[in-house]
Amino acid sequence: MKNSDPPARLDAGEILASVGEALYAWDIASDRLSWSANAPGVLLVRDSAAIATASAYAQLLDDHAQTRLDAVMRSDSRDQGDGVGYQIQYSVRPDPAAETRLWVEDTGRWFAGGDGKPARAQGTIRVINERHQRECELDRLARYDDLTGELNRHHLTKVLEKTLDEAVRFRSSCGFLLVAIDNLARINDSYGFDVGDQVIGAVGKRIRGLMRGKDTLGRYAGNKFGIVLRDCTPDDMAIAAERLLAGVRDEMLPTAVGSIAATVTIGGVTTPRHARIIAEVLARAQDALDTAKGKRRGSFLAYRPNIERETQRRENVRATDEIVAALNERRIFLAYEPVVTTVDRRPAFYECLMRVRRHDGSLLGAGEIVPVAERLGLVRLLDHRVLELVVDELVGAPALQASVNVSPGSTTDADWWAGLGSMLRARAGVAERLIIEITENAAIEDIDETKGFVARVKDLGCRIAIDDFGAGYTSFRNLRKLGVDIVKIDGAFVQNMIRSEDDRAFVRTLVDLGKRLKLLTVAEWVPDERTAKMLEAWGCDYLQGALIGLAAVEPPWRATIAKAI
Repeated sequence: MKNSDPPARLDAGEILASVGEALYAWDIASDRLSWSANAPGVLLVRDSAAIATASAYAQLLDDHAQTRLDAVMRSDSRDQGDGVGYQIQYSVRPDPAAETRLWVEDTGRWFAGGDGKPARAQGTIRVINERHQRECELDRLARYDDLTGELNRHHLTKVLEKTLDEAVRFRSSCGFLLVAIDNLARINDSYGFDVGDQVIGAVGKRIRGLMRGKDTLGRYAGNKFGIVLRDCTPDDMAIAAERLLAGVRDEMLPTAVGSIAATVTIGGVTTPRHARIIAEVLARAQDALDTAKGKRRGSFLAYRPNIERETQRRENVRATDEIVAALNERRIFLAYEPVVTTVDRRPAFYECLMRVRRHDGSLLGAGEIVPVAERLGLVRLLDHRVLELVVDELVGAPALQASVNVSPGSTTDADWWAGLGSMLRARAGVAERLIIEITENAAIEDIDETKGFVARVKDLGCRIAIDDFGAGYTSFRNLRKLGVDIVKIDGAFVQNMIRSEDDRAFVRTLVDLGKRLKLLTVAEWVPDERTAKMLEAWGCDYLQGALIGLAAVEPPWRATIAKAI
């Protein structure tokens, strides 16, 4: 086209028809609708009179659909001179007697008259069947579990939240059941995960067939279903649970490899009687399920308040906050307990023990904080911080030799290993002065794993000690297999040696064992000189305990550096 040529004229009707859109103008006072010529074809309407007025057009819409009248006449916005936009979606039945349905997107603007109220509107309609189908599929995928076709956890929880709100508002009762398929891991191992999925699907169908129509089922987790029970008393919940137990247990489940027997275990909670917020409902249903599994799989148990359990949980929350705060505020520090040579009582190394200073200035020892931290999954954070402190001390005191305890969970923690390796590689000469202590009970849980841990630590240049030796009754063969350097004899046997012939025999046996295996021995909790002399006579290498000196917060080597071992 040359620049002098007039521009081509656009045929709006042709363009609209090609993209499946139609124009309309609505005079609200007369209710008249004016359409572009292609509108009957777009809407598949045979008689133009069916769309000549807004009220006639509304007759083609499905019931309960939001109409253009709703969008315009019930708008909260005001026309400032350029109109007010709207966009709605609804379904149209061109022929009420036929099954054909069109999903339409209606986009337009309305304009006010002199009184400020809507006087006219204009816009376009577009048929969006394919888009609506895609949106419905995305909505289905977002709401429902793909394997079972039931609600997913998020939307099940939304239903539970709404049901709980209604129960509180109307002073009624509802319930929540957590249904777990028993031994699903064994089914997966025996038949494969495909069959395990088939079992999950079959159990879901079985549960669905046994439920009341007003209740809601959803897949809560891998092997768990959740059921929201509306208008449900504790007795109703128990009856429903027993019906589900029998329904799954009494008939085999069909799968690709044949029929498979399965059972479920159920925990339930009545709300708002025993839980008033969603987090409580879910947690207490899980509590009931765990307790039921512990007693007998294939059974039902309803949640009952437990004062001791609730008190323990509150204590767990408080302890978690205190441990995290102590870490963040650098209130973790070390106390140092000397370990001396038996013959001349000169310091050989120091055991570095964790202490936590509270806000009120009081101190918590490792024995008070570590068991709680282990239970709450926080012990690895403490171990890492203590390791940092010990390495810093070793760097600051070149003649110092020190030991540090490591909790069982940290021995398999990748972050702890990475931290240990990076600290030691960055600080030459520290590894050979560091002794890593692990308890005997932790060592004997998995001998091969512990052997690997010992080898890795020694590869870094450190030595390894077994703490509290004798408490777990490790066999002589296992002790040799572990390849440790030092054995610390459990103080529970050492402290009563003078009064107990059995303890004397036991400790002497352990000292002799150490000598034969060429291991250094440390006697813990040495209370007095008589005990020390007895240990010296037997050939015990080192002493530790009240006789030697209790743990001190101030490092003794700051004044006089201990002689190396």
